[in-house]
Amino acid sequence: MASPVPRGLRQVLQKSPSDVVILSSLRTPVTRAKKGGFKDAYPEELLANVLRATLQANPKLDPALIDDVCIGSVLQELGGAKAGRMAQIHAGFPHSVPFHTINRQCSSGLAAITSIANGIRAGAINVGIGGGMESMTRNYESRAIPTVLWPSLKDSPSQDSRDCIMPMGITSENVASRYGILRADQDALAVESHKKAAAAQNAGLFDSEIVPVRTLTFDPENPEAAPKEITVTKDDGVRHDISVEKMANLKPAFSATGSSTAGNSSQVSDGAAATLLMRRSTAIELGLTSSIKARWVGTAVAGCAPDEMGVGPAVAIPKLLQLLDMDVSDVGTWEINEAFASQALYCTRKLGIDETKVNPKGGAIAIGHPLGATGARQLATLLPELERTGQEVGVVSMCIGTGMGMAGMFVRE
Repeated sequence: MASPVPRGLRQVLQKSPSDVVILSSLRTPVTRAKKGGFKDAYPEELLANVLRATLQANPKLDPALIDDVCIGSVLQELGGAKAGRMAQIHAGFPHSVPFHTINRQCSSGLAAITSIANGIRAGAINVGIGGGMESMTRNYESRAIPTVLWPSLKDSPSQDSRDCIMPMGITSENVASRYGILRADQDALAVESHKKAAAAQNAGLFDSEIVPVRTLTFDPENPEAAPKEITVTKDDGVRHDISVEKMANLKPAFSATGSSTAGNSSQVSDGAAATLLMRRSTAIELGLTSSIKARWVGTAVAGCAPDEMGVGPAVAIPKLLQLLDMDVSDVGTWEINEAFASQALYCTRKLGIDETKVNPKGGAIAIGHPLGATGARQLATLLPELERTGQEVGVVSMCIGTGMGMAGMFVRE
């Protein structure tokens, strides 16, 4: 006799007219900042491409019926609000469709999707798009170093307050040293991330989620030359020739005696992603039920100590599972952002997650981490994998600078 389905999982798998369903989840390629295919592109250019592709992927949906668009953006001037709005209209949305951006740092893409999903669940809207954009090429150096304008904060009696501006690399070293995450294990995870991504790339497993982008590129050796038009079709940070030996030769990047390197940390990247969501009853009314790919179940966010912000998924995931009365074993596929190998390993081990279920097509160490877009990128990667493998339940999670974690659950249809 088959084992009974746990109550929480059974409830999650039930369909309802009030469900928040997903009709498409697409992304641009993710490319290396300053070196890759988008080194001369703009974040709003990437956003426009993925928003246009979203409309093209859903031709039966009148764009005027979209009630709101929310886009994650971390580094861009004014939060990307003005340029993003311009990109949205340029992509073919009528000006009657509103637009806003959101910044919850590395979780901004997932936060944007959640914001739209919560609006639908609350009845405030029927249809919306959540996603993210980031050009770390254009914006990282000018905004990577935190500033504190209020002098009292620098001398705050609260260590947690002061730690909010701790460099991310040092938080990674804290996780490694406090929880015994060895350098060799970090390097092994990084190599495995590249190998999984390379295998997926070679097998065409990313093709359905990626929107090719035509853009201009300039020759840095000949700045007077006219730009060339190129079409970027794949993630260009994936190393197909990686080895443990090569990874082990890299020097620590943040502390002379540390274990976090450029190789076992996430890549600085450029990219964008967008997800179309609506209430199931709306999809039925519009005749779009055959286009439903998945549904959003819920999202949880939780805080942790700022000086070990990488443990965020280890506190957010249990909160999400408790909210939904579910267990780690109920989840078939996990997309846990590899901000650093140290924290990715810690979170997986702490939660007792089967490592073969985590980032089966590679993570941010291989694919890249365009801050505001990553959460939406992870979802675009998760949904085709659930379909390919026949898994039903997936979770997207990441750590967040200043000490937080976020996790969202999605169910395949």
